[in-house]
Amino acid sequence: MDSFISALLDERDGEQFDLHESHLNRQLVRVLRTIGFDRHYVSAKGPYLYDSDGHEYLDLLSGFGVFALGRNHPTVNAALIDVLQRDLPNLVQLDVSLLSGLLGDAMVKIAPSERLNRVFFANSGAETVEAAMKFARYSTGRSRIVFCHEGYHGLTYGALSVTADKGFRAGFGPFLGDCDAIPFNDLAALEEALASDDVAAFIVEPIQGKGVNMPDEDYLREAERLCRARGTLFVADEVQTGLGRTGKMWAVEHYGAEPDMVLCAKALSGGQTAVGAVLATASVFDAVFDRMDRAVVHGSTFSKNNLGMAAGLATLKVLEEERLAAHAADMGSQLVGAMRPFIDKYEFVKDVRGKGLMIGIEFGKPSSIGLRTAWTLLEKANVSLFSQMILIPLFSDHRILAQVSSHGRHVIKLLPPLVISERDVEWTVGAFDKTIGDCHQVTGAIWDLGRRLATHAMAQPRAANG
Repeated sequence: MDSFISALLDERDGEQFDLHESHLNRQLVRVLRTIGFDRHYVSAKGPYLYDSDGHEYLDLLSGFGVFALGRNHPTVNAALIDVLQRDLPNLVQLDVSLLSGLLGDAMVKIAPSERLNRVFFANSGAETVEAAMKFARYSTGRSRIVFCHEGYHGLTYGALSVTADKGFRAGFGPFLGDCDAIPFNDLAALEEALASDDVAAFIVEPIQGKGVNMPDEDYLREAERLCRARGTLFVADEVQTGLGRTGKMWAVEHYGAEPDMVLCAKALSGGQTAVGAVLATASVFDAVFDRMDRAVVHGSTFSKNNLGMAAGLATLKVLEEERLAAHAADMGSQLVGAMRPFIDKYEFVKDVRGKGLMIGIEFGKPSSIGLRTAWTLLEKANVSLFSQMILIPLFSDHRILAQVSSHGRHVIKLLPPLVISERDVEWTVGAFDKTIGDCHQVTGAIWDLGRRLATHAMAQPRAANG
């Protein structure tokens, strides 16, 4: 028997853009309609989306990395249905649930260090950052948090206080005090920041998501050593890089670093329900929750809900049984290997980099006069507009969904589901090859699109706060 939700979805099918324009974020609707991304998706499976016309799309965005297992993985769906059908008690609060204990046990077993034997559950990546900041300040008795320029840790106030991106921060200040930014991949800057012996934590993404910025081979290991010497906690934000994304379970494993806390979310959800986790040492955890009257000093109402815990358990089961970290390493190697020749083949391509299935394709100013002039005109209209000129035909002509890594950067980021196949790799490489190649024909249709984008960008009013 169909539920009222099925009936409602059938009755109101196709109204999503009008509803969002009326009641939610109308600017997002304007963006999607302007760039031609306003498709009516009706189903999804694995790395693919399907629209109402039956077209298949390859999703290289995967919900900003949420769908590491692809969409609607049968193991995850079955786990959630099983939980609902058992009529389990949920969120009793003055109780501890078996499911959260089981997921905590499973997380500790895959932690990148035996020292990380305590788990705090949250609802999102930003919540894990908030928890880590609080835990660090309380357990060390210090207030300063050091973070990196060009990093991203979330949009709640604590998380935004350690995110340096002006586009996200503009107009929302003031932020938390004692949060100081240093350059990424700069050990001298970190050593200088730690010299005052008042830093509670250094929080860093092992690979920065907003530009797919890679660390030197010794950066994270030496950062850990510097933190340890100064009594500062080393916190690895693996919200995007964790759980197989980079070809290992955790990105820090590539570099031999052992953090005091590891932050995890996105992929842990199986793509179906919100869940995040902080892996921490016993010394950190026991300092915060040190007495019975402090048992609930930090928490989150929905954080250990049954569906989230079941989704996490199912996700870890799939990652292990399908060997998805190793598969990500293989598919990522094929993708990067096939696209790195673009650097010599095309003037616009400056770099192709990444680990596993976290890949950045960086563009830059070409050398030939005609192309350089066209690039400059786009840049005057809006920085990073060239990347959009790639992404729009990539979507409309090749049915590939991808994203610019961040505003103001000339990097397209690929975060495919870890279940992509060799067919998907060939699909991706061929689509980029054709689209980038077309950009080298200044009189072609793709530059007509570029001029329309530039005209539209220049016509938009600038926000008063920048």
